[in-house]
Amino acid sequence: MNYVPPDDRTCQTLLDAVKFDRDGLIAAIAQSASAPHDVLMLAWMNRAALEETLATGQVCYYSRSRKSLWRKGEQSGQRQKLCAARLDCDGDAVLLLVEQTGVACHTGRRSCFYHEVTPTGYVDTTQPETDPSVLYAGTASPQG
Repeated sequence: MNYVPPDDRTCQTLLDAVKFDRDGLIAAIAQSASAPHDVLMLAWMNRAALEETLATGQVCYYSRSRKSLWRKGEQSGQRQKLCAARLDCDGDAVLLLVEQTGVACHTGRRSCFYHEVTPTGYVDTTQPETDPSVLYAGTASPQG
């Protein structure tokens, strides 16, 4: 999948259709664009993050803890290249189909969704592929 960004006018029209919550945010789900199409993570976007993502094809989120834009992979190198963006039927969530470089989760796992609910409690379904201390050497954890 090769992402082609919309022109500025179309981008603004698309952004105007989004129903950001009272804090100006929308839930953003990142999913692998290639098989097996893993759901990689859930994060948040404000209008500026979504606009940057649509314009550049590099995924940018909004960090609620830092109250600033968070360009996925700028510290770790674990970038997300946008292949497609889809708005849900209510306009209040966005699905990002991405090419993930490395791992998506700050724990060093490919996906943030590794705690499986079982009758006896949570079971981790995967182990870290990368040591988080190596990914984020000298920086604070990027979760936002």
